[in-house]
Amino acid sequence: MNTIKILWVDDEIDLLKPHILFLEKKNYEVTKCQSGTEALEILDDSQFDIVFLDENMPGLSGIETLAEIKEKNDSLPVVMITKSEEEYIMEEAIGSKIADYLIKPVNPNQILLSLKKNLDHSRLISEKTTSNYQQEFRKIAMDMAMVNSYEGWAELYQRLLYWELQLENIEDTGMFEILESQKTEANSQFCKFVDKNYPEWFDGSNQAPIMSHTLFKEKVVPELSKEQPTLLIVIDNLRFDQWKSFEPIVNNYYKKEQESSYYSILPTATQYARNAIFSGLMPSDMEKLHPDLWLNDTDEGGKNMNENEFLERQLKRLGLTIKHEYYKITNEKSGRTLAENFKGLKDNDLTVVVYNFVDMLSHSKTELEVIKELASNDKSYRSLTQSWFKNSPLLEMIQQAQQLGFKLLITTDHGTINVKNPSKVIGDKNTSLNLRYKTGKSLTYEDKEVLAATDPKKIHLPAINMSSSFIFAKGDYFFAYPNNYNHYVGYYRNTYQHGGVSLEEMIIPFVVLKPR
Repeated sequence: MNTIKILWVDDEIDLLKPHILFLEKKNYEVTKCQSGTEALEILDDSQFDIVFLDENMPGLSGIETLAEIKEKNDSLPVVMITKSEEEYIMEEAIGSKIADYLIKPVNPNQILLSLKKNLDHSRLISEKTTSNYQQEFRKIAMDMAMVNSYEGWAELYQRLLYWELQLENIEDTGMFEILESQKTEANSQFCKFVDKNYPEWFDGSNQAPIMSHTLFKEKVVPELSKEQPTLLIVIDNLRFDQWKSFEPIVNNYYKKEQESSYYSILPTATQYARNAIFSGLMPSDMEKLHPDLWLNDTDEGGKNMNENEFLERQLKRLGLTIKHEYYKITNEKSGRTLAENFKGLKDNDLTVVVYNFVDMLSHSKTELEVIKELASNDKSYRSLTQSWFKNSPLLEMIQQAQQLGFKLLITTDHGTINVKNPSKVIGDKNTSLNLRYKTGKSLTYEDKEVLAATDPKKIHLPAINMSSSFIFAKGDYFFAYPNNYNHYVGYYRNTYQHGGVSLEEMIIPFVVLKPR
């Protein structure tokens, strides 16, 4: 192991001899100097792992020396040591990106803790996280065998996500692979649970989770108020882990009041799930009650063109007389326009913004090699989502909403999954094209790889003709036709798709936030 090299800058350095001897006994190598000017000269000639810097020195002050050090080497950790507890000095030092701030008199253990925090941080966290997950792995495995409720699965998925986010930055990649296999097993068990219980969520024999068609009535309506405007943002195709990736940015402007999960209906596809949110109805009921607004898979035209009309009819059905507006953002330009005119929305009781970017991102991943490279796995997909959000008009809207006192609701219509395994399917020319679900007649498929609904009415889906059925891909499978099979599989493997049955697609976030 390489010796850690410390530069300690203090005009009374001789008084610190006991501290330096303590560190040298711990195998740290300490270089001493008595002024900022001397420190900068030493840094020109030598490499150090960390600098301890006295704030109050004659000549070049600690703050001035800090600025010069950062100009030379921005990534070099600097620990400021000061007698003063003046708040402005702390703020100036923190603003200049110090690694730590210690008040004199410091004891050797404080110094040691600061070193470990700044230099051994990654290793210590890696070791502790790995150890903790090893213990949790067994508990999750046992709980997975026992879970038999929609609440239990939502909780288990949250635990898996927690560990995925904890493990993604540690050095032990083997641990991450173990988690991945545990997630695969969880999806396998979850698919069995959905296969067995999903139809009963509609026939009244079992308590049902909040789902796409009940979300607005059960979760959105209770948050509406004449006293405070509400902004409902539906980010298409947003998984729970992606929400977690940009939650810290939202937290700068909003404080989270409630975070819960709800279940997307099947198929976990935009035309079904998002229309269900805005209509408050399942697809077969939309087809029956609003034939002027609903389009089936085989019908020509855009399938999500009537969301505002669905919303207006749901508001009327619920007896809500509120001032509301609906916006769908499908490109950067329309997002910028809405952000620029956002102040005009402050008199609405409810403003709904459907933001399609994440959906466009996941689909472009299948089309563009560069996006395939940027989002090759879940970790990089989260990172790409966060990067987009930081620079998006959506963040500008959230900032303005906070200034105008809006309550903020963030949700989605369904998630998405990285598909890895092809599943052969045969259908006629009218079979739907989605890679994660198919509807049509005379479908031939691999039983163990799909959840089949031979009677769509039982799960409130429209039957396009008398012998129509639906099939949904389980876990990370995707459908491929036998003709041109290898090309098709190579093209779509390791892309993000939705429409099927998985934890990632079905268990999705609903978040209530109040302005800071």
